[in-house]
Amino acid sequence: MLTLLKIRNLALVDQLLWEPSSGFICITGETGAGKSVIIGAIRLALGERADKTLIRSGEQQCSVEAVFHLPDSSPVHAILNEHGVPPCEDGNLIIKRIISSTANRQFLNDSPCTLNLLREAGACLVDMHGPSDHRSLISQERQLSLLDAFGEHAPLMHAYADAWRQWQDARRAYDDLEHAEAATAREIELLRHQMDEIDAAAFTPEEVLTLEERWQRARNGTRLQEQVSRMLAMLEETDVPGLGSQLRELTRAAHELERMDASTAGWLAPLAEVNLELKEIEGRLADYSSELDSDPRELFQLEERINLLESLKMKYGPSFEGVCARREEAAHRLDRIEHRTERLEELRASIAVLRKQVDAAGQALTKARQASAPKLASSIVRHSRELGFRQAVFEVGLSPLHEPGSQGMETVEFLFGPNPGEPSKPLRLIASSGELARIMLAIKSALAHKDSTPLLVFDEIDANVGGEVARAVGFKMQQLGNRHQVISITHFPQVAALASHHYLVQKASAGNRTISCLREVSHEDRIDELVRMLGGGGDHARTLAQALLQPS
Repeated sequence: MLTLLKIRNLALVDQLLWEPSSGFICITGETGAGKSVIIGAIRLALGERADKTLIRSGEQQCSVEAVFHLPDSSPVHAILNEHGVPPCEDGNLIIKRIISSTANRQFLNDSPCTLNLLREAGACLVDMHGPSDHRSLISQERQLSLLDAFGEHAPLMHAYADAWRQWQDARRAYDDLEHAEAATAREIELLRHQMDEIDAAAFTPEEVLTLEERWQRARNGTRLQEQVSRMLAMLEETDVPGLGSQLRELTRAAHELERMDASTAGWLAPLAEVNLELKEIEGRLADYSSELDSDPRELFQLEERINLLESLKMKYGPSFEGVCARREEAAHRLDRIEHRTERLEELRASIAVLRKQVDAAGQALTKARQASAPKLASSIVRHSRELGFRQAVFEVGLSPLHEPGSQGMETVEFLFGPNPGEPSKPLRLIASSGELARIMLAIKSALAHKDSTPLLVFDEIDANVGGEVARAVGFKMQQLGNRHQVISITHFPQVAALASHHYLVQKASAGNRTISCLREVSHEDRIDELVRMLGGGGDHARTLAQALLQPS
């Protein structure tokens, strides 16, 4: 359920902090007071697109924060985990939207997220029903999802969807292979040439890794040899004492000094270590000198290899890895060409097997839908008659498809007959917006015990109905409030009087600016609001308002 809604600088709202309770909540107020801002803020929290015109005049940005308390069974937890969003602490999901003149940002549990992810999570949190939302009821896809929800067909639907998706993948692969342009002899020749050229070069990752270093050493072989010889000569000069000879002489002198004065032993000792290290350097230089080879043939061979590698990289990829990848692509393409007929046969056999699996899963789903359809229709009729359609007829019609579709092997059509003696017709042909709103409420009532959506929002669902029907609409929302958190925007006192909690939206002035305020009304304040909604301030209106608040 929604436990907190915080709005800042959105339209007429300067700052608003609302902590709605559970049950049936109604929001009332004069036209233009800002009721729609509350609903708009909830829609923003669910991922509805926003633009800078929503920002309160004179401000740089607006924000909405919504906190939902979720049970452990909520599918939102799996969605968060799948997308790497931090888990809910104490079951609380925190949603934030920030809309500015330059950029919009959104967060789930303080982690940045995409608008699509926000919508995916929001679809599990709130079911919105406004003037435009009712029109979705005429969609056959929406009607089918309602039937499946009522019949609890999710396991059957998932099994069918998996089978259908595999079948479609196999069909697509077959069509792609069948309709692909036949390979020409020239293409086959080109693919083989590319593979042969790369294979003939016979480069290994180890060779490529050291090739540049080896070339540099071969190219500078003569200069390197000269430098090493010079260093060795400095260590062991023949005519003039070299560094090594001088160091050995220095060491002997140090030993003589130490023999005469033992106190010099500590600081003269490192001379021996220096002597050893110098001998090691001399040995390594000698080894390095023997490894150097200034053979022009080796340099030529290395340059040939480097040029060959660069040529392959220019043809097939910007790197050695790219050249290897191109070789694999050519081999894969050649294999597909050479084994095209065999692959088509394999796919054809696979398609036949998968189609049987689709048919089996589809028939199980169809059977379940056929059993659920009359039960759903009967339940909707019962609830719709309580909403003013006293002699209405409602049917859930199923029509088989010529070929299995993504949602099953049939389409569904909700048929409605509001007047006795008239044949039932599809909702899309006859129902007005007011009728659609009441039918949607009847459907929600029929699904109440199976719908796990925690919050239902009804934005003026009672528009275009009379007082008696409005009272019935209020009773239905009151009943839904026993299983869900229900928020309703209403202009009918008959509906508002049935709410567990009644909130009033009013305009006020603050610093020469108009702002919208939300507060809960009870006792005399609530009676005053109902009197206003009844259209009069006399004793009769007050008596009627008090009567509306009495338990039926």
